[in-house]
Amino acid sequence: MKSLAAFLFAMALMTVPALAAEDGLMPADEAAALAAGGELTIIDVRSPREWRETGVPEGASRVTIHHPGGMEGFLAEVLEAVEGDRERPIAFICAAGGRSSAAQQLAREAGFTEVADIDEGMLGSGAGPGWIARGLPTEPCGC
Repeated sequence: MKSLAAFLFAMALMTVPALAAEDGLMPADEAAALAAGGELTIIDVRSPREWRETGVPEGASRVTIHHPGGMEGFLAEVLEAVEGDRERPIAFICAAGGRSSAAQQLAREAGFTEVADIDEGMLGSGAGPGWIARGLPTEPCGC
């Protein structure tokens, strides 16, 4: 692998089956409703700088995909966020869907079974307006 960026770009191009729709993609409003009902753990994979700038989805775990321990460290923290339960439904979110798609693929390869990608992200993408524009609840990152 030449670089993390190339790896993440390649992963973002891949589509895998997952939690919500057949393509594993989940709209932000659906993710917010499931998380509010305790049926889904949202994991924000952006950087701490991004968390500070916009806040994070209310109740979301914060596990940066830019983890200093690499992908192994990232996946270990994801496992910790779901209390060791690889079958717990999770959905990854980033700014606009690229990193969350890569995280989804990595998690699936690591044995997580119920994994979705909130592909419109926090800021919006071609998939939708995004968490913030939809007016979904956020909280400060505390970081």
